[in-house]
Amino acid sequence: MRTPIFKLAIVPALMITLIACSAEQDGNNAVVQEPGNSTAGAGTPTDPAPMAETVKSAEPTREAAGPELTPGEIVQYENISISDWLDEDTVVVSKENDKFGTMSLVELAGSLPKSLYFYHLDTEEYELIKEQENVFLGDAALSSDNRYLLYSEFSLGDPSYHVMDLGSKKTFSITGDDIAGAKSARWAEDDTVIGAAYSGGAFTASTSGKIAAVEGLGGEGLIVVRQIQDKIYYTTNSNESLQTLDLNTKQKADLKIGRIGNVIPSPEGDQLLILQYQESGQTLLLTDTDGGNQKIIVEGAELGGISWSPDQRMIAYSMSADGNGTASAALYVYDLESGKPAKVADDTGNLTTSWSPSGKQLAYTEWSGDESSSSVVQLKY
Repeated sequence: MRTPIFKLAIVPALMITLIACSAEQDGNNAVVQEPGNSTAGAGTPTDPAPMAETVKSAEPTREAAGPELTPGEIVQYENISISDWLDEDTVVVSKENDKFGTMSLVELAGSLPKSLYFYHLDTEEYELIKEQENVFLGDAALSSDNRYLLYSEFSLGDPSYHVMDLGSKKTFSITGDDIAGAKSARWAEDDTVIGAAYSGGAFTASTSGKIAAVEGLGGEGLIVVRQIQDKIYYTTNSNESLQTLDLNTKQKADLKIGRIGNVIPSPEGDQLLILQYQESGQTLLLTDTDGGNQKIIVEGAELGGISWSPDQRMIAYSMSADGNGTASAALYVYDLESGKPAKVADDTGNLTTSWSPSGKQLAYTEWSGDESSSSVVQLKY
């Protein structure tokens, strides 16, 4: 019910794996622009839309709140996971689908598969994107032109990644002899997909289905893989320092920023948000693409849900006061113009975030350990 990734109330260990996969997708994976005609022919399920419940957002503290950023009301949506925005009134969601009955795998007996939909916030209607028996579909992100959808399939083991042409509904899997499959995947510039390959190194995949290993990184076990213009930023399982590969010269460089947990390029591709592990917690660092002009945004025991607003002014993140699991996390939005954060919501737990095209709405999806739910908060600035 509406009281508004992809996780079900099943084996907790499997859900932890999915949280980690979703966390890898933080940070404006898809730059959503104006809606197009990519959804033509999509079916509309008959299951009811969630009922609405509107709650007040957490009040920002005097010390933390930026003078021009004002969090508004929050609308909660139970049992759906929002992962991206098509337009200001339409989000991409993953939710249970009872069409095929429960899962056939013994380990997942009693669980329903999850399918992908567009959910229209204004009309409270679902529009089917893709459904599949015995599979959880989630982590869906739109290409910048809204014509393609990158998503994951999961049942047991590691997720696999796929790209769908939303017009023709044709889909291809990111796999092949050169890469043995995608270990991670996210949208890069020019609507190509980039990620770590199971065979080692990195891969790129075009929307036409052309998949290729990245020359110069073959055989290396990569963890973080990002691309900005002609440079790939990466870490390896033997070196947590942020490194770069110039695709033109094939020269590598070490930016001397260590203990990397995540890297989120800015929408304009001129800055980086870097999540670093410290001795007693984590730090969110803002830098130029060469690692210069470093600025600490926030330090905390546990940080997550990191993403940029489309205009590159706001940064969303969650923070827990301690790392012992005794303090719940809160969601904040940091205003780069004022240099101050505002608290958006309390008691949020593990979450991911995504921004509407205008930056005036922020969706966050939480995993409680039993189920997932999403919320949308209105922002004024």
